[in-house]
Amino acid sequence: MSALATYEEEALGRAYDARLMRRLLQYVQPHLARVLIAVLLLVAAAGVELVGPWLTMIALDRAVPQGDTRLLLVLSCAFIGALLAGFALQYAQAMITTWLGQRVMLDLRRQIFAKLQRLDLPFFDRNPVGRLMTRVTSDVETLNELFSSGVVTVFGDVFTLLFIVGAMLALDWQLALVTLAVMPLVFAVALGFRSRIRDAYRDIRVRLARINAFLQEHISGISVIQLFGRENDVRRRFREVDRDYLNAHLRSITYYALFFPLIELLTAVSLALIIAYGGASILNGTVTVGVVAAFLQYARRFFRPIQDLSEKYNMLQGAMASSERIFKLLDEPEPERTVRTALPAARGRIEFRNVWFAYRGRSAGGPKQQEPDWVLRAVSFVAEPGQRIAVVGHTGAGKTTLIGLLLRFYEPQRGEILLDGVPIRDVDVHELRTRFGLVLQDVFLFSRSVGHNIRLGQGDIDDARVRRAAMRVGADAFIERLEAGYQQPLGERGASLSVGERQLLSFARALAFDPAVLILDEATSSVDSALEERIERAVDTLMRGRTSIVIAHRLSTVQNAHRILVLHHGELREEGTHEELLARAGLYARLHALQFVRADAGVRIQRAASA
Repeated sequence: MSALATYEEEALGRAYDARLMRRLLQYVQPHLARVLIAVLLLVAAAGVELVGPWLTMIALDRAVPQGDTRLLLVLSCAFIGALLAGFALQYAQAMITTWLGQRVMLDLRRQIFAKLQRLDLPFFDRNPVGRLMTRVTSDVETLNELFSSGVVTVFGDVFTLLFIVGAMLALDWQLALVTLAVMPLVFAVALGFRSRIRDAYRDIRVRLARINAFLQEHISGISVIQLFGRENDVRRRFREVDRDYLNAHLRSITYYALFFPLIELLTAVSLALIIAYGGASILNGTVTVGVVAAFLQYARRFFRPIQDLSEKYNMLQGAMASSERIFKLLDEPEPERTVRTALPAARGRIEFRNVWFAYRGRSAGGPKQQEPDWVLRAVSFVAEPGQRIAVVGHTGAGKTTLIGLLLRFYEPQRGEILLDGVPIRDVDVHELRTRFGLVLQDVFLFSRSVGHNIRLGQGDIDDARVRRAAMRVGADAFIERLEAGYQQPLGERGASLSVGERQLLSFARALAFDPAVLILDEATSSVDSALEERIERAVDTLMRGRTSIVIAHRLSTVQNAHRILVLHHGELREEGTHEELLARAGLYARLHALQFVRADAGVRIQRAASA
């Protein structure tokens, strides 16, 4: 799947989905009192809209003909008061609905983030990070617009239309029918605009997703782009993606540029009809000048909410699409968290019993009866408390998969894994993972301080414990050279540190948490020999009294293990000590011979180059 296709948005669904709207309104229920206040304010503001034209009618029909300056002054003050009241009502309503949108957005983002933390790793294997980021950011922001500017304020538009129609019918029903004669044309224009802006909205969303995908991929890979001199080619491709986004926006602008002038034109036609019919009625003496003047003002105010409702339709359509994507994520099934057994006091005994595992249920494109693509096949072994177990094998043999299963990032299809005699499937995941300390080859550091990256926010790990852990693994030397020491903020993923320094911090992190079982997954493969020797001394100290599982490509790092497990194509082919496996002259012996032949060749090349 290409990077751009990965971020394609799904097709838009229906403009209104009652099921989705009911779920969305659940987020409004805790704030129902504020919603009711906002609706009342909108109704009051719609009522205030009627006051100005009505006062104008009274002024023209009574105060002016009678020369009543006192009544004119009262009407003028009332008109100003109505304007101020409308301003106050709209301000209060805007504050409440904006607050409502922000609260809903806050609740949704918290719920989505909590959901993401509970999902297992297979879900993240299937879903790219960029798409999940879109759910938490732009999709939630779309719903914020719905609640702050749509779902509540639509009541104001509807009541304004109803009140104005009621006022016109009360003044003169015949003139009201003449005023509304253009409404079939207005509905036709609105329907045509709706169908076209729907496609334009879809195009904008898709092209914006393409830009995000392109930027994420090429900014992340900027070093590769610069190394191979592909800047001009990437710049040309970005111009194409960016041009498509511009064209999609221009199409939507074209539709808006046609829609609003057409509504204005129909408004002008309605006003012309009022003037023509009302003027004739004035001459006939059936309608007063004040009534015609009030109708002219009501007509102006009548068509404004129609424009607003057309925009809110598009907002509703986008909100339905965003809510469908968000609820699809929130409905994602979570791994079973049933706790049947509590773990006993930590000893560190690990047992794999006939474990089979496949990342995908069946081979891609294969028939249903075909066997899964097994990564591990009937793996069984025991690590006694305090033992140092090494796992070796070719790339893809299943070494790292063992760790993923042991930490319950994945669940085996067959067999079971026990920790201190208890099947790990039956224990709390959080409690299980507190028993383990994990050091990976690719160390992940957060853009926080050094101290935070060691304790990871754990409250019971104080500064003294952080410093002791750093000192025991030899990380204190480079930490104290930093400008702010343990308070020094690190760049993204610890970019300001070298590979070896990041590795030392990961060892200090594992030691600070004092786990019963220590797991090292290629932990020293990215450091030089001098630093590796220093780390090995720290690791020896760290492993004392703990069960340790060491995964390594370099066999020189596992020769002192109590037992070595040799995996090949997912099967446990050999196990024993370093000497026993060499004497057996099997797979391990061949791996050992191959690595040391390469090492000797590398030494000879270096000597020749220096000579």
